[in-house]
Amino acid sequence: MALFKTRTAAVYGIDAHLIDVEVDMYASGSARDFFLVGMPDTAVRESRERIKSALLNSGFGYPNKAVTINLAPANVRKEGAGFDLPMALGILGAMGMLTGLERHLVVGELSLDGTVRPVRGALSVAVCARDQGVPNLVLPAENAAEAAVVEGIRVYGVRHLAEVVALISRPEEFTPTAPKGHASADEPGAAPDFHDVRGQATAKRALQVAAAGSHNVLMIGPPGSGKTMLAKRLAGILPPLTFEEAIETTKIHSIAGVLGTGGLLHQRPFRAPHHTISDAGLIGGGAGVARPGEVSLAHNGVLFLDELPEFPRDVLEMLRQPLEDGVVTIARSQMTLRFPSRFMLVAAMNPCKCGFFGDATRECRCTPGQIQQYLGKISGPLLDRIDIHVEVPAVPYKELRGNGNSETSAAMRERLEGARARQRGRGGYNSHMPARAVRKLCALDDAGERTLEMAVRRMGLSARAHDRILKVARTIADLDGAEHLSAKHVAEAVQYRSLDRNYWS
Repeated sequence: MALFKTRTAAVYGIDAHLIDVEVDMYASGSARDFFLVGMPDTAVRESRERIKSALLNSGFGYPNKAVTINLAPANVRKEGAGFDLPMALGILGAMGMLTGLERHLVVGELSLDGTVRPVRGALSVAVCARDQGVPNLVLPAENAAEAAVVEGIRVYGVRHLAEVVALISRPEEFTPTAPKGHASADEPGAAPDFHDVRGQATAKRALQVAAAGSHNVLMIGPPGSGKTMLAKRLAGILPPLTFEEAIETTKIHSIAGVLGTGGLLHQRPFRAPHHTISDAGLIGGGAGVARPGEVSLAHNGVLFLDELPEFPRDVLEMLRQPLEDGVVTIARSQMTLRFPSRFMLVAAMNPCKCGFFGDATRECRCTPGQIQQYLGKISGPLLDRIDIHVEVPAVPYKELRGNGNSETSAAMRERLEGARARQRGRGGYNSHMPARAVRKLCALDDAGERTLEMAVRRMGLSARAHDRILKVARTIADLDGAEHLSAKHVAEAVQYRSLDRNYWS
């Protein structure tokens, strides 16, 4: 009888947890006896045939004994094929062909020929290895760049089972993967530039205010007015990801399996799901272990919902919690997972179903009832959580064909940095300002009080809309470099509540 132990990690939510892989062999059994315990899912239970073929095809042979493998702790469900490689190494260790795994954490899926396939959540696994004091991380070569950004551990990317055995036996012959450098916001692959946008001065101003304070935006205008074009350029004027934000955002993309092989994310994410998306696709969840949805993939970036009224109403209503709390909580019978979802919501919609209500050049074919029905697809509580409503009319021909130079994203980003710096000095962006801080940081003079009181009375604003107007006004004042709010700041913020001003009446 031989007992051997290796270590790996399992990902739950956005964090990884250490898993011990205990391998035991009994001479009284046969090679047909393979017992896997510790709450494995279907993919883990199927590992026996993959491991056996990989060991044989790599020239290591397979023991003619009964094999029992325990994945501890046993009360937590194990999901995915990333346990193949540590279990194979455990069998080799139990056969007496391998030693020295105490200082290694191993993860990877095996092909039948011994090739190591990539896995999800490599960055989370690397953070787990560092936190648990494991100095060496062995994982698929495709995941090495992603994991190498974590300091304090040595990351080795491997392509074959035989390469792993050689690494464990002769570590001096292998070089750890070096982390890639950080990219700038103006390198290829960054967001499109605002320089391409003709006209739409009001919409650009509203988006600058939104970017300065991380406010949610709803753009309303006819088809072809440039709503999507403007939205795609918003990520380019947001502040660059800090290293901590990049780590957290990359974790989410890695777990979802959409990261690729580029390592740490450098640009703020821009997610634009289609309106046919399901609630699990947008918020997260799914069968088995829950996966992050689009709201989490947009964490620290932009979530763009085009044709907002076309999304199912029950799906849109699920946006309330992440918009308010910046986190999604998914409850399961065995565990509760939390995914970060602090994003900027940018939505776009037509003014009516045909798209031409209020257009000076085209006639609207919708009846007043149809217009109200179209608007009714978006609930009042959801609209309350959108700070800025801005109209995006069709661009006049002279502006469309004009030779005037539009401002670049780089120039806009530079101008916004002062406003962001003021907010960081106060502890966070204005859109995330807690209610108890609104009265202190958004104090009004007499003229400002009168302006806000008139707006609240005439527009019938809710308490949440009242606070959001103050937060937007605070951002406008930050852009002006003003210490205190004035009536003009409040008046501009009120103008960004088109739907509250009975836009369709």
